[in-house]
Amino acid sequence: MIPFNRPPYVGNEMDYVREAAEVNRKICGDGPFTKKCHAWMQERFHAQKALLTTSGTTALEMAALLCEIEPGDEVILPSYTFSTTATAFVLAGAKLVFVDIRPDTMNIDETKIEAAITDKTRVIVPVHYAGVACDMDAIMDIARRHNLLVVEDAAQGVMSTYKGKALGTIGDFGCYSFHETKNYSMGEGGALVINDERFNERAEIIREKGTNRSRFLRGQVDKYTWVEYGSSYLPSDMNAAYLLAQLERADEINDSRIHAWNRYNENLADLAADGSIELPFIPEGCGHNAHMFYIKCKDLEERTSLISYLGDRDIMSVFHYVPLHSSPAGLRYGRTAADMSVTDRESNRLTRLPMYYGLTDEDVDRVCDAVHGFYAQ
Repeated sequence: MIPFNRPPYVGNEMDYVREAAEVNRKICGDGPFTKKCHAWMQERFHAQKALLTTSGTTALEMAALLCEIEPGDEVILPSYTFSTTATAFVLAGAKLVFVDIRPDTMNIDETKIEAAITDKTRVIVPVHYAGVACDMDAIMDIARRHNLLVVEDAAQGVMSTYKGKALGTIGDFGCYSFHETKNYSMGEGGALVINDERFNERAEIIREKGTNRSRFLRGQVDKYTWVEYGSSYLPSDMNAAYLLAQLERADEINDSRIHAWNRYNENLADLAADGSIELPFIPEGCGHNAHMFYIKCKDLEERTSLISYLGDRDIMSVFHYVPLHSSPAGLRYGRTAADMSVTDRESNRLTRLPMYYGLTDEDVDRVCDAVHGFYAQ
């Protein structure tokens, strides 16, 4: 069986976990390994401040709290995304406003955002699908003209760039995921990137259960106390230790995935040329991280048949999101800004092929041969 995903493992993870537990004897949050991960992200991505969280979901929840969402406020986001993009803002009391996507990148259609803005709009949430950047110049221009905040859902975008800038560092906040399905993993985990220092202290308070403990640990106050609402968003330092091993070899992991992505793209180019499938599109100025490789079939029926065909040959492929605007929770907590025909059509066509660190050339070729075999029918 060629699995769809295999969590990354570089070899040093358990040594670092053991060091956290046996040498440092510091396994709760914000220990030495957590601080090293923060420093790595801040240096590598030129991020103003990065804070590890327990998940990409809680990074988004922190961002929603920092945006000071109040009941009745509106948040603009694509429907083609994972549920947590929406849930984080629903928990804060927001009404969701779904905007259609572009058919080429599967990202939010920046040309349709402005028409969705009302006097209740507070935040725009671009989702960088497959680690390919949204048109952030256009989105930031809209946000600044309408005095809106921008929260980048860069869960899939670690190591991707837009015009030389790391995804997650362009909007007011950026949110990463280090779930086991992502390019870099700590099992469950994420990070919040804060791009305006005026949010720094409040972010630390929210992350530390509503206390000023971070200021206490820096010697800025003689005792710490509860100062406002918050929650426990700190991951264990053992999780951070596991992640650091992979961050230290981030380029090696990235190069491996890019190599597999390029091999898929080359091997399947003939099927795209004859119109059998569509391949991913990478706009100019976007540096992607090969988070996934997908193809687009003709329609839902063909996609279903292809997934079954590959499964019969011990190759696991999957479709992706069911659009949120048509889900039970989406109908309850949100509304569509306008027609969602692109989201509805394209979501039924997309098929994700196996992609992970260490995927061999032989396995990529086997998958491509099977896809060719399907279309040869």
